Amino acid sequence: MAISSRTARPVRILGVACAAAVLALGAAGNALACSIRDFSAVASCDASGKGVITVTDIDASGREATVTVYLESNGADAKKVGEQTVTGTRRGATVTFSEDWAPGAQYRVHIKAGKNVDKDIAPNLTVPSKASTTPESTPPTPSSPNPTMTPAPTSSASPSSAPSVSASSSVAPTSAGENSPSPAAGGSNLADTGAGSNTPMIAGIAGGLMVIGGGAVFLGMRRRGASKSD
Repeated sequence: MAISSRTARPVRILGVACAAAVLALGAAGNALACSIRDFSAVASCDASGKGVITVTDIDASGREATVTVYLESNGADAKKVGEQTVTGTRRGATVTFSEDWAPGAQYRVHIKAGKNVDKDIAPNLTVPSKASTTPESTPPTPSSPNPTMTPAPTSSASPSSAPSVSASSSVAPTSAGENSPSPAAGGSNLADTGAGSNTPMIAGIAGGLMVIGGGAVFLGMRRRGASKSD
């Protein structure tokens, strides 16, 4: 059946529109397809101070991907740290691997998502040069060997306000009776100055003895004179 020129023109226009739509859908599909550029990895420390490796997936298509982490040594896999699956979101979905990483260590992060992605995140992940430490590993501050002595509380009155004691007040005052002479053994209250109650009697006895002695001397002299005259 022959197509007239009037009909052929609309058909060509329709074909061009369909081709443009197919190309647009293809471009949109490629834009939404999962890509290795949708993945990133970082090394850090968690709240407890332990090392972790976190992989983030920002694939808006929501395709599930398998994430595998390897520790590298001299360009080869030294050990497999772990493997987890993640479903990407526009805001980003993350998976975390616990790893007590050493400063400067390198890790290879491999991503496999369907038939579109089967690659490593390039370049390899190099962890920070500072080691991840737990809070308990921080050495405590040494205490002072000589603890500071707390001064004893002092009274409100200052030392200068206390009454000073003079040298004269340090000697207890004595009464007048203590300064007076001790009484005689006879119990008299008078001093030993000859005014005691026994003094006249003693003077009388002494006087009598003197008289007797004088008389004896007188008699002796008379007898001596008489003997010479004979």
